[in-house]
Amino acid sequence: MGQYENLKRGERGAWISIFAYLLLAALKLIVAHFGNSEALRADGLNNTTDVVASVAVLIGLRISRKPPDENHHYGHFRAETIASLIAAFIMITVGLQVIYGTAESIINNNFNQPNMLTAWTALFAAIIMFFVYRFNLKLSKSVNSTSLYAAAQDNRSDALVSIGAFVGIVGAQFGLFWLDPIAGLLVGLIICKTAWSIFRDATHTLTDGFDENKLEQIKRSIADDPEVEKVKDVKGRLHGNQALVEVTIFVDPELTVQESHDITERIESLLDEEHDVPHAHIHIEPSIENSEDKFS
Repeated sequence: MGQYENLKRGERGAWISIFAYLLLAALKLIVAHFGNSEALRADGLNNTTDVVASVAVLIGLRISRKPPDENHHYGHFRAETIASLIAAFIMITVGLQVIYGTAESIINNNFNQPNMLTAWTALFAAIIMFFVYRFNLKLSKSVNSTSLYAAAQDNRSDALVSIGAFVGIVGAQFGLFWLDPIAGLLVGLIICKTAWSIFRDATHTLTDGFDENKLEQIKRSIADDPEVEKVKDVKGRLHGNQALVEVTIFVDPELTVQESHDITERIESLLDEEHDVPHAHIHIEPSIENSEDKFS
């Protein structure tokens, strides 16, 4: 039940992101329209994608909280990862649109001097998003949520994007009119980069990718058990934000069933306490004579 409670707590971060993005997107697009700033307009469009992405994260967290049923014996935790994937697709679509629009302005020399109000709007938005980033980063680590962590990274990118827009607009005040659309172009590139990072992590998880270094640490911890003669194999996968591990070990063939069972329970507790692996399947095999060292 602790995991489901964590997912419920994680929804607060998604809601805060949604409200912040709705406010800032509306503010930026309105001010950019009247203040003639391509950079702030691109930043506002970026925030509109962030609203959709945050809604996707919220829906993913909600679905992940559903308990196991007859069609989902392991629960619905991967819905959170799928939400991140959807958010990445939305972000990269808008990022490409921003790149196209600002590149067109640069090629056609369509430069304008933006109003200084647009610069202060961008700076205000950067400050707001920095605080949202800090809140969601802390919350994502507390509830161990991969999608909320991705959202926090997006929050940080948005703060940096707004700072870039501020610099570009200020530069335009000194006659460097090309800085404003250039800043908008950089905003589009940052959107695409952030989307690619989220897409890469989500697909890695959905294709059962797992950190090799963590697997090696798990293998060494198990091998330290005095009754484990050899660790034959360790496999891992992520189910949402939960690690699922399968282990095959060799033990003394003279052990009783109860003694072998005690070893598996000890290893399961070890994995949960030291490696944050709540679900592990331990397969025991009788050791063979002249077996190799504990590490193959």
